[in-house]
Amino acid sequence: MRIITLNVNGIRSAVSKGFFTWLARQRADVVCVQEIKIQEDNLTEQLRAPGPFRGFFSFARKKGYAGVGLYCRKAPDHVHYGFGSGEHDGEGRYLQADFGPLSVVSLYLPSGSSGPHRQESKFRFMDAFLPHLKKLRGDGRNYVLCGDWNIAHKEIDLKNWRSNRKNSGFLPEERTWLSSVFDELAWVDVFRQLNPDPDQYTWWSNRGQAWAKNVGWRIDYQIATPGISAKATRARIYKDIRFSDHAPLLIDYAYEL
Repeated sequence: MRIITLNVNGIRSAVSKGFFTWLARQRADVVCVQEIKIQEDNLTEQLRAPGPFRGFFSFARKKGYAGVGLYCRKAPDHVHYGFGSGEHDGEGRYLQADFGPLSVVSLYLPSGSSGPHRQESKFRFMDAFLPHLKKLRGDGRNYVLCGDWNIAHKEIDLKNWRSNRKNSGFLPEERTWLSSVFDELAWVDVFRQLNPDPDQYTWWSNRGQAWAKNVGWRIDYQIATPGISAKATRARIYKDIRFSDHAPLLIDYAYEL
């Protein structure tokens, strides 16, 4: 089973840069996309069902904003829209597809970088989402939560960590929260389980020459329950072609969907 996650920063923009052409060669089973920035009435047939995939989407009420999607090669048994938070479900931040005993989630945490009001929304998301993560861990299913968590966990996960300690995405409160997801609730950072190396990033600022100099952040994850994370065999960040300011994260699992 291959799962890919990518913050597309506008699905139409990513497709115009060759995302679907690249995807056709990847043999993925599930593709999680975030920040699709589209409404249902703007979806073309290509966007709904590219190649062998069928798309499912959770849209933001606000036009041109947020939203997540799942492209599935195999039809899910059930699809869940949102996780029960009115504020954040209205922004299209959580979409879950169930396949037998496994669920794959496309997830997009708020960014707090545009101002204090958005950081407060991010903190509210974190407060609401932690009990949901605890609930998922207790229901006996396997989960892979894929997407843009908008938090770099440790110093190894961003190039300029010293100068970003007071910036959204690397605040002590955010990092402590993510540590609790791993250490207290026993979710697993699948990429780090397979790759302990530095300079592994999934997002680069458009300012300066961040991409050219690899001055990035690792804020896109596949975070899984222990049973399925133990089946992960290979992880890579694809950087040969740029589809957005994020890069696709691909992880293979010794598991048949």
